[in-house]
Amino acid sequence: MNRINLITLGVKDISASLEFYRNIGFKAHIVGEEAHPMVVFFNNEGSKLALFPIEELANDINAGNPPEISRGGFNGITLAYNGKSEAEVDDVMSKVKQHGATVVKHPQPLSWGGYGGYFTDIDGYYWEVAYGSEWEFDVSNMLVVD
Repeated sequence: MNRINLITLGVKDISASLEFYRNIGFKAHIVGEEAHPMVVFFNNEGSKLALFPIEELANDINAGNPPEISRGGFNGITLAYNGKSEAEVDDVMSKVKQHGATVVKHPQPLSWGGYGGYFTDIDGYYWEVAYGSEWEFDVSNMLVVD
């Protein structure tokens, strides 16, 4: 086992989350009706991102004793978008803020020599948006990590 095919975010309002992610550039494949999706998959380069109602996700893990749903705070997971320039980082952060994200760390020079910041989406998931001058990307636009 040496790959991640799908990252699923449990969301409070799947329609609102679908709108947010569409507005910032994700292209959706909806299972169910457009107005009431059962699950949403985004066809990205590389790993796929999915949205699923959080209560149903907890029940999918264990219907008899579902895990407690966090009511806020940091759950120890971040998602990342790796840009190819500082300007791209600034553009992405501006766009997500315009569509309802909360910028929690404005783009800035970072201790490791890169440039980036963080935002939370409308469900409180933390996203890092960063650029590193030494980064390389493969043909699928995935960050090459040696």
